[in-house]
Amino acid sequence: MDRLCMKNRDFKPVTQGNGKKSLYTNHHFLTAAGALVGIGILIGLTPDEAGATRSEPSPVQTEILAESSPSAVDPVGGEASRLVLPLELPVRPADIATTAGGAETPAAPKAPEPADDWKTAQVRSGDSLSLIFGRLGLSPQELHNILELGGDTQTLKRVFPGEEVRVQTGGGGELLALNYDMDESRTLWVERGEDGFSSRVVEHPLERRVTQTSGIINDSLFLASQRAGLSDNLTMELAGIFGWDVDFSLDIRQGDRFAVVYEEVYKDGDKLRDGAILAAEFVNRGKVYRAVRYTEPGGSGQYYTAEGKSLRKAFLRSPVAFTRVSSGFSLGRMHPILNRIRSHKGVDYAAPTGTPVKSTGDGKIAFKGVKGGYGNVVIVQHGNRYSTLYGHLSGFARGLRAGSRVAQGQVIGYVGMTGLATGPHLHYEFHVDGVHRNPLTVPLPDAAPLPAQQMAAFNRESQPYLARLDALDRMQATQVAQSGAAASIALNAAE
Repeated sequence: MDRLCMKNRDFKPVTQGNGKKSLYTNHHFLTAAGALVGIGILIGLTPDEAGATRSEPSPVQTEILAESSPSAVDPVGGEASRLVLPLELPVRPADIATTAGGAETPAAPKAPEPADDWKTAQVRSGDSLSLIFGRLGLSPQELHNILELGGDTQTLKRVFPGEEVRVQTGGGGELLALNYDMDESRTLWVERGEDGFSSRVVEHPLERRVTQTSGIINDSLFLASQRAGLSDNLTMELAGIFGWDVDFSLDIRQGDRFAVVYEEVYKDGDKLRDGAILAAEFVNRGKVYRAVRYTEPGGSGQYYTAEGKSLRKAFLRSPVAFTRVSSGFSLGRMHPILNRIRSHKGVDYAAPTGTPVKSTGDGKIAFKGVKGGYGNVVIVQHGNRYSTLYGHLSGFARGLRAGSRVAQGQVIGYVGMTGLATGPHLHYEFHVDGVHRNPLTVPLPDAAPLPAQQMAAFNRESQPYLARLDALDRMQATQVAQSGAAASIALNAAE
């Protein structure tokens, strides 16, 4: 055939020996050969004699093959043992599975991982950690394992009502972690590891910020304090600071004003609570009282005047907070029950039944019980010269008995109307050397001033706070002037 093709380059038909034309010309031969090569490519079998070679797969193609089938690449020669797919062809999604018959079916969804869960238990009255674990469905053995760690975990044996215990559990209900606030700045963490439980204490540094506010009393101290942004606790502390000089149940007048510099305690950027009052001013009937907090080395914080004199007196002016005087000291008062003139050698403070009654000074309980028209009464002896009496009580503070020591401001009983009383009130008497004195006007002895050697440190610490009070005074003066000018303009406009 090669010979015939060579002789007939003009592609004319070739005559065979029998006289018939050949069915194959050179053109037909080339067409058939091309068809064979195309079929070979389609089935992936390129004939070696045709001169075709298999190209090496690119690194990316090799990676695709390796992911789809571990046997796709020959580990020896590095050559794919099957046809390499072009990169532009889509790769089978991971969520499609192939059955034995070649049909594609959606793969079964994976089971979700069990989510860890945090639970919070508030400690109730009479609670223990064992009871709390029972409520949370935790194993007593896990509690035993935690307490066996010793150290700081022993604080869990003494949980108190109102506190919180937080636990993290796994999908099977097992304990993974526990945390408990030991105090404001420390949290106990217990965590489960490969070798069992371990514990650690996480410190939370507290930030203290100094702030200030001021107010003018137009109705009551509490309402004025609320408008100024003071909490009830800070208001009570303010009254306690000046309680030796100002009777807040009797002396407050409209137009009195106050200024307070105090701390706010923050934890992790969030306000935790109010801190101590660092400096304060109270203006009562035009008289200015100032106080600055100072802590002597090894002592507790006390309040002093700018000159270092203690604001603390041996006695408080009033044994109850924010009440009204229903009957004052008098030697010729008509008794409301006996209906005859009878001296009233004390002061009556009208207050709701149950209002706490505080001892006005340090001392020792000389009498506790029922005493004639006084009803339930407590008498406190303060050294050799002074004694105080508290009558008509509805009840006594727990743990007190004759001979007990009491501190100034300690609750000793509660307002009532036992004995000869027409309504709930406290009858309070003040005795000096056995003689009745008017509690509202009797001079009260001062506490000791700061030692001279402490004055330099006191002045250094107090000056920034006193400067803040001065700034608040100027601001209040401006507000009062603006308010007065506005009222004058309104009055002139009305006229």
